[in-house]
Amino acid sequence: MKLVIPMAGMGKRMRPHTLTIPKPLIRIAGKPIVQRLVEAIVKVIGQDLEEIAFIVGDFGQEVEDSLMKIAENAGSKGRIYHQEEALGTAHAIYCAADSLNDSVVVAFADTLFRTDDQMDLDSDGSIWVHSVVDPSAFGVVLTNENGIVTRFVEKPKDFVSDQAIVGVYYFKDGEYLRTELKNLLDNNIIKGGEYQLTDVLQNMMNKGTQFSVYSVPEWLDCGNKNATVYTNQRILENSNGEKLIKDSVKMEDSIIIPPCFIGENVSLKNCIIGPHVSIGEGSEICRCIITNSIIQSESKISNANLDNSILGNFVDYKEKHKELNIGDFTVISQ
Repeated sequence: MKLVIPMAGMGKRMRPHTLTIPKPLIRIAGKPIVQRLVEAIVKVIGQDLEEIAFIVGDFGQEVEDSLMKIAENAGSKGRIYHQEEALGTAHAIYCAADSLNDSVVVAFADTLFRTDDQMDLDSDGSIWVHSVVDPSAFGVVLTNENGIVTRFVEKPKDFVSDQAIVGVYYFKDGEYLRTELKNLLDNNIIKGGEYQLTDVLQNMMNKGTQFSVYSVPEWLDCGNKNATVYTNQRILENSNGEKLIKDSVKMEDSIIIPPCFIGENVSLKNCIIGPHVSIGEGSEICRCIITNSIIQSESKISNANLDNSILGNFVDYKEKHKELNIGDFTVISQ
């Protein structure tokens, strides 16, 4: 089994955090998004991965080394492919054509999920879905009475299905997928200016491939700041015994309200932290109240009252100390 992770996008909705690192390497509860994705996929398929192929843009050697380390930690071989130009989902996957020679899971890197169910590896393939209230913003699948996919509809204006495609796919025959991707590109089949994976899937179905659906009970998005903060909250709430507070944390007159992740060598002085806060290694937090936020590594924060916030690496943020003399019946709001 191989895992292909397209992650060459610029992550514009997560700027400024993606100006220095790609979005999948932003840390959620102490781990990069893409590492959490890899760990979740391994759990669902119930077997080791022979290879993890990362499809990246021009992110630099340090990023590629980090991805190779993530593969190594998962007990797998890492491989890097480059997508020089954003030409669509099908084009991105075909950039890893040399890895499409076995059964394969394709997982787009800003998709996290929670499920305890094992995936059926005996079917021709499966499309991962999640039931949503408003399907008009998503690609959805229609199925027959046996749960086999019959049709794909992109952002339906009228209701046809609430089963939104979450961005994870399983193919029992990776070589067949590679052939169909090549056919799409060779025949220049483009929609919306891009080569679309759904066109490949539909063509495979027309030729007899039967895709089942694999429904995940919770789908977590990391597409923008608010969604990422919420995902951090849900990961913390479902840490399943993961050690969240490192032994090297230094605390002075501070309180941690769980669940929180506090990384190695973090210093907390005169603080109330939590719930739902993640703080990266080496950060120093002084005289702060912080809730429902993510602070990355080696940052220094003082005199701050933060909620629903993300602060990056090596941030130095200080609010001004205030001295007040306020009389009766005063109301101050900001």
